[in-house]
Amino acid sequence: MIVRGGLILSMKPGESPFVGDVRICDGRIAEIGAAILHVGSSEDAIDARGCLVIPGFVQSHVHLCQTLFRNMADDLELLDWLHDRIWPFEAWHQEESMRASADLGLFELIAGGTTTILDMGSVHHTDSLFVAAAESGIRYFGGKCLMDFDDGLVPAGLLEDTEVALAESIRLADHWHGAENGRLSYAFAPRFAVSCTDKLLREIGVEARNRGMLIHTHASESRGEIAAVKERTGLDNIRYLESTGLLSSSTILAHCIHLEEGEDELLRTKGCHVAHCPSSNLKLASGIAKIPDFLASGINVGLGADGAPCNNRLDMFREMHLASLIQKPIHGPKSMPARDVLEMATLNGAKALGAEQEFGSIEVGKLGDMIVLDPGSPGELSGGDPYAQVVFHLSPESVRDVFVGGCLLKRDFVMQSMDPALTMLQAEQSFEKLTRDFAMKGKS
Repeated sequence: MIVRGGLILSMKPGESPFVGDVRICDGRIAEIGAAILHVGSSEDAIDARGCLVIPGFVQSHVHLCQTLFRNMADDLELLDWLHDRIWPFEAWHQEESMRASADLGLFELIAGGTTTILDMGSVHHTDSLFVAAAESGIRYFGGKCLMDFDDGLVPAGLLEDTEVALAESIRLADHWHGAENGRLSYAFAPRFAVSCTDKLLREIGVEARNRGMLIHTHASESRGEIAAVKERTGLDNIRYLESTGLLSSSTILAHCIHLEEGEDELLRTKGCHVAHCPSSNLKLASGIAKIPDFLASGINVGLGADGAPCNNRLDMFREMHLASLIQKPIHGPKSMPARDVLEMATLNGAKALGAEQEFGSIEVGKLGDMIVLDPGSPGELSGGDPYAQVVFHLSPESVRDVFVGGCLLKRDFVMQSMDPALTMLQAEQSFEKLTRDFAMKGKS
């Protein structure tokens, strides 16, 4: 497969945009050059003239299990949003609805140019998420959500015994980590300190270290969350997580909005990664994370759309747009330039997953995970900053082609790996059942 004549934004550090060809062979980028010759007559060619070619987006925090709940949990702050809506909805899930929710989210993500995700599942039906990811063709990191501490508001359907939760996580890791020739990876996923016991967090830390796997959790998203943790443990949120041994260079913390003095330095020294979700943070009124300060201090920051109920779209273009704009009134117009934001959406996300040697930039030897963006008019490429064009102007509708490991998941604006009609039908059926069941519950 050769992608010809596009403006390549490789995201390789120090490399400027250039017009050229990219050749993919056996799932990896074999050659990059001005005019690559066909190696064989059967080699397929994609004409990318007038288009931009960039690495596929890496979303470092999503919740596929929540896609079905879109537009059903609006105008609430985090803890009310969880207690009143999201946790009861997640407890309702059955295997079929979980699969429908996952497929709906995966379709939107792939169609919008996302080639890799770090997903936090719910407490049950995690196998369904992995099966959906396997069949969709996306590069998937994910794991069972762990909740073993009852704050008095956790539904019975989500609360688990510590040993049961750990045993199921280990079973899932044994079964799924490295599946699909390495395209699927397991990540241990304690939800957050509010819903996890000290014992669970400590044992997960040990298990992840012993296996060399990721830890994916939420931290310091809202002041209410921090207050709950401090009341129970006597420690601020990040310091409490550090006391359990959970912080390391294999830890991805979603949000990190409200850090106490010195906690950012703790993240830096431990090598933790932050997943920034600006639209979610704004909609839940959680606040604005100090991302420019994190980046300046050497903390790696990726981007994620979070779950559909707290932003209503799984759209990396919108996350990039907001990630830049919300900081400028605070830090000045030169803060969060477009290239840095696109790096957060690609190479930084790969770094968070410990996979920057495998994807996140277009370089020889890396996996063929990339997308072709069609701005609609070749004339739009004649001047200006192409990084700004991606971050501030383009949208999911600009995504023409999507490659994961050299396989085309979307070609000429048409999804190849998923059936849109079937995806919508299954989602509609599950959504109808969800609304019917909760309407009946409300009457009982």
